[in-house]
Amino acid sequence: MGGLQITHNARPSTFEVEAVNERGETVPTPIAGEHPLTLYLDKRELVTLMTLGAAPEHLALGYLRNQRLVGSIDELAAVQVDWETGSVAVTSHSLAVGGVPIWDDAGRGETLAARLERRTVTTGCGQGTVFGDLMDEIDRVALPAAARLSEEVLYTVMDRVRRHESIYKVAGAVHGCALCSNAGDSRGEILRFVEDVGRHNAVDAIAGWMWLESVAGADKIFYTTGRLTSEMVIKCAQMGIPFLLSRSGLTQMGYEIARRVGITMVGRCQGRHYLLFTGGERFVRQPVSALA
Repeated sequence: MGGLQITHNARPSTFEVEAVNERGETVPTPIAGEHPLTLYLDKRELVTLMTLGAAPEHLALGYLRNQRLVGSIDELAAVQVDWETGSVAVTSHSLAVGGVPIWDDAGRGETLAARLERRTVTTGCGQGTVFGDLMDEIDRVALPAAARLSEEVLYTVMDRVRRHESIYKVAGAVHGCALCSNAGDSRGEILRFVEDVGRHNAVDAIAGWMWLESVAGADKIFYTTGRLTSEMVIKCAQMGIPFLLSRSGLTQMGYEIARRVGITMVGRCQGRHYLLFTGGERFVRQPVSALA
């Protein structure tokens, strides 16, 4: 992104400790990292996130985007991560914390201070926090009605995520999210894969990367290893992605919001099994071969 100063201060994803196995043997064992990272916007402390630290700059950007605390990435001047202080400082060109309105996509203005006064604590691993009555904003999300997800591409995504090298396979204790292509010959290809100690962090990091790289969501598929809660559905909708997949289950509010916003949501994706919950009009099943 031209003009945006950004550090690249990822932390090691795993650390080695000693553990004693069932035979009484001491074995070196990799464990997932976990670090507090306090986010500041124009010197105002917003939140402390517990994170793996693999993509801290993208995490900060995605958090600001998904919480609708900054209207455009063009407003930002710098994103600087300092692990000595455990902080990420985001500075803007002109955003005054007290009084300059933050303009959303519909042209409605609201000050940052006003948004921070209203918060909903959600069921993220750790705690996710949704600011500014995001529930009221999802009705303005317009997902592409003509987009289609074939059963073949669904299976391709499931297989590629299963085969993908991951911290989870080495150390466990993390959630993973993948942004996949649903366009042309690259359908099912993993474009970005992020793991973190909380699924909401992983989705925010992908959202931040998309924001930074001007990647649109209309021809994408989002996969998460975590459960499909209201927060996950809202964030997927905010990124403009019509297809949300998970190897896990879903909550009632996640289901209701997916129906309301029109997301095609598929859960329990493991092996050759899946459950299509919402948005069936976008899903194209493979024809069942006649028995010989």
